[in-house]
Amino acid sequence: MAEISGNDLMKWYVVRVLSSKEKKVKEYLDAALKRDETLGMELAQVLVPMEKVYSIRNGKKVVKDKCLYPGYVMIEAVLSAKVVSVLKETPGIMAGGQPGELQADEVNRILGKVDAMSVTGAGVEVSFKVGENVVVTDGPFASFSGVVEEVMDERKKLKVIVKILGRRTPLELSYFQVKSES
Repeated sequence: MAEISGNDLMKWYVVRVLSSKEKKVKEYLDAALKRDETLGMELAQVLVPMEKVYSIRNGKKVVKDKCLYPGYVMIEAVLSAKVVSVLKETPGIMAGGQPGELQADEVNRILGKVDAMSVTGAGVEVSFKVGENVVVTDGPFASFSGVVEEVMDERKKLKVIVKILGRRTPLELSYFQVKSES
């Protein structure tokens, strides 16, 4: 996805922006790069690290993008007067547009994390709680009602107790096999 540039003068910086305005700031900076071709020599790329997160709403799997570092945008640039001026003029950037330099190991960790997420897929946002009433939507026990007894985040599964023939029976189900009963 993103790589460290071959230009030795280019360094990675982090810029503080208004929360939830990261994408908008990236769009403004990308538009500035298109308008002024010489700016591209000093500002190589703008990055907003994102991850895809699955959540379950009304029994349906919903995918949304979530910002890894809310309130921050990363830029690879030569910190010249022209770049600082563009940053100061960009709406949504805080603290006068003064970027903070990132260390090489931090950049590699962040870029590695972003690249790994694009390969492995997305995380799951759990909205289930112990004691919550749920309905099984998939598998041999579809349409059975039960109560969440345990949430296993690392395995992305739930332990649900359902009544089968009058007996309490534990089932181990994935997040996508149940929906909230409310």
